[in-house]
Amino acid sequence: MKCPFCGNKEDKVVDSRATAEESAVRRRRECAKCGKRFTTYEYVEEVSLMVIKKDGRREPFDRKKILAGIMKACEKRPISIDKMEEVITQVERNIQKKSDREVSSSRIGEMVIEKLKALDDVAYVRFASVYRQFKDVGQFMAELKDVLSREKRKATR
Repeated sequence: MKCPFCGNKEDKVVDSRATAEESAVRRRRECAKCGKRFTTYEYVEEVSLMVIKKDGRREPFDRKKILAGIMKACEKRPISIDKMEEVITQVERNIQKKSDREVSSSRIGEMVIEKLKALDDVAYVRFASVYRQFKDVGQFMAELKDVLSREKRKATR
């Protein structure tokens, strides 16, 4: 494993444990050269999934792309990277259960939106606003009103 800080290829595993859903193994590693620690995740390689893009192109499913979008939506929010990874794992599992090796990017986006809606309202609105490409302020405001009405219902329970 290559150290993300100094590029050294030697490290030692400090801690290993299964993730909450036991879908991956999380390993804390320490670089033998610089001594910095980093985390890796090991996943069982499932049947390769292909994503059908909006323009019809097909490309392999890539967790990193989804993580990048979620990280932007969760920026400066109290959401751990482990929670973000968990969202991706849940989405990936849903795809593998329901799909026959191909899934549209819009379906993936909607699954992420649903998971973020349950996790954090701000992250949900951020992701939805970019993903759904609201045409005008009216569409954006309608989405915000929906979030606010959900919050009011939660508060009155």
